[in-house]
Amino acid sequence: MGEVSLTGITKSFGATPVLKGISLDIRKGEFLTLVGPSGCGKSTLLRIIAGLEAQDGGTVSIGGRPVDGVRPKARDVAMVFQSYALYPHKTVEQNMALPLRMRRLNAWQRLPALGRFLPGTAERRRRIAADVRDTAKVLDIEELLHRRPSQLSGGQRQRVAVGRAMVRRPLVFLMDEPLSNLDATLRVQMRTEIAELHRRLGVTFVYVTHDQAEAMTMSDRVAVMIDGRLCQVGPPESIYADPDDRRVAEFIGSPRINLLTGVVQAGGAVTIGSVPLAHAQGLSAGTMVALGVRPEAVAIAGNDRPGGIPGRIRLIEHLGSDLYVHHAVDRQTGSVVVRTHPRRAADLRVGDAVRLSVAADDILVFDADGRRLRGSGGVATPLRALA
Repeated sequence: MGEVSLTGITKSFGATPVLKGISLDIRKGEFLTLVGPSGCGKSTLLRIIAGLEAQDGGTVSIGGRPVDGVRPKARDVAMVFQSYALYPHKTVEQNMALPLRMRRLNAWQRLPALGRFLPGTAERRRRIAADVRDTAKVLDIEELLHRRPSQLSGGQRQRVAVGRAMVRRPLVFLMDEPLSNLDATLRVQMRTEIAELHRRLGVTFVYVTHDQAEAMTMSDRVAVMIDGRLCQVGPPESIYADPDDRRVAEFIGSPRINLLTGVVQAGGAVTIGSVPLAHAQGLSAGTMVALGVRPEAVAIAGNDRPGGIPGRIRLIEHLGSDLYVHHAVDRQTGSVVVRTHPRRAADLRVGDAVRLSVAADDILVFDADGRRLRGSGGVATPLRALA
């Protein structure tokens, strides 16, 4: 049983509220990622699950039993920290064996000289060494067992930190931004390895990061936290394509979603300038709304083509397989970014006048408070695709 249930979790530091009533059910064997900007409370929530912090209100259950007030070592969870937290004077084998020694050997048996002669100690130490070797084999670090942390690369230290948690066979793995100290290339490699490790072990992973790429590529579900609250929980593809909140839409996606200011006209049409993009029901004429469009959903046409939103190219970014084209659009703050393939925009130049078009189904509508206006709710629906 590796499910985790959080009900009404609150936490404040002094007069500052950090968690504001978090309720979340994490299924057994699930890889769930808590993602959000720095300071949103995600690491504090993870520490509350681990028992390293005490919540002010609410309850935590692990494996179907309440663990409020239960000490961290009795919760059957293992935590991997951002800093690895390896003992520099111990070898990899000794670092990985430490949690098993603390759990399986009593204080006398842990004594370096006398302990080995006590009854049962030799057999327990043999089993600990075997468990460490088995775990090291899974993580492909067998050849590192006799090295010290100073002799390891960042990626190797990360594997050792994971191995030290894994050797305990916990119900739940808790990971607090474990890849943030690695370079970009190694982060990509390690997130693949962690995802594969989860599939092999089949246990519950709760992972904290501010890196949306990690959240989107590894998770079964993503929980987006902003300002101490859960804004949305769902599969990565749903969070990206169907956000409930403007803040979620802005945080998830790189480059960020384009947000254009539209005006509701008499009859319900939402327009940018004179171009109709969506239809709003139940909103009075003159109401301002935000229209969200992902960069890959916007197409560029020549200025001589009718229809579309007129704009002018202000910047072109070449990223190898992708091209980011930034456009200035009248009456809009910031740039409208188009993500396209370099071959499709080979003739574009900074300063060119163009027209931007977007498919109707790719338009997201948000009200002044940032709430998503959905067609199914009878509030906002796409009007038409721009030609």
